Amino acid sequence: MKQVTGEEFEELLKGDKTVFADFWATWCAPCRMLAPIFEGLAEKYADKAVFVKVNVDEQTETAIKCGVSSIPNVIAFRGGEAVANSLGYVPENELEDFIIENL
Repeated sequence: MKQVTGEEFEELLKGDKTVFADFWATWCAPCRMLAPIFEGLAEKYADKAVFVKVNVDEQTETAIKCGVSSIPNVIAFRGGEAVANSLGYVPENELEDFIIENL
């Protein structure tokens, strides 16, 4: 699973595909619980969208720009803009529904 810097993230947002970004931190237990679910779905939908992880402690400026105030927070970006988000830990079926709705 690709961890991105702020610069890499900005470049990805310029692409044609929807970008799903998992904003997380190492000390966040719900983030660690969500990680394998997000990564599994990223594999499943890799041909339809871009999936990345953004560590909020290392990429604070990016997190602030994206309006992240709580984690885990999966945000869908289309055309460089945030279009939807899934806040907190959610089970796999809910996260998959969120991804499908925002492809």
